[in-house]
Amino acid sequence: MFSLSSITRRTLGGGGLARAQQPSTQHHVNTVLSPLSLFTRGRAQLAPKQVKNIKRHKGRIPIPTGGSTKGTTLAYGEWGIRIKGNGARLTAKQLSTAQEVILKKLKILKGSQVYLRVFPDIPVCIKGNETRMGKGKGTFEFWATRVPIGRVIFEIGGVPIREELARDILRQAAAKLPTKMEFINKSTPPRLGYLVLTPPKPVTIDPSTIPEGAVTAVTQPTLS
Repeated sequence: MFSLSSITRRTLGGGGLARAQQPSTQHHVNTVLSPLSLFTRGRAQLAPKQVKNIKRHKGRIPIPTGGSTKGTTLAYGEWGIRIKGNGARLTAKQLSTAQEVILKKLKILKGSQVYLRVFPDIPVCIKGNETRMGKGKGTFEFWATRVPIGRVIFEIGGVPIREELARDILRQAAAKLPTKMEFINKSTPPRLGYLVLTPPKPVTIDPSTIPEGAVTAVTQPTLS
């Protein structure tokens, strides 16, 4: 006679062995695609085609302290907007919204062009609210770009555009961006931070102020 406990152990042990001997129905497919290649990108979406690392440091807004004025004047169009307030981190959604506003208003002008001078290529990762510290970086959320003060964001051109129309179009586009913008044209001087580098005016000398008999000494090169 067997005790109840021994029968229970034999029954459970046999069942466990039977379950262990059953072939697994899960299929593991080995893929050669990397995790970075699983991100899809639309044709009109502002996002890089390929990145090396999907997670990156947050970084800071650059401050132009070296004296360079690159990217602060127009290069392609006749009218444009650039940052007048503090530098900001512009997301791909904000740039796309502003670009759609410009394209909608320029639809009536055949041959007009819109030039985007910045591109969102920095991945931004965000963690959920009320999340404890640690356990790695957050998940990828959106693409963004860091732009300093004085950087040109949009330019329009391609065909002659009246200044009144250009101002109205770019004003509506600037309202979609989270910083203060200014309207510029081809003759607008470059900007270095909060300083506008206006070229000095040429010095003019009134001939009536020159005393009579004044002779300008000019040294002639001596021939050897």
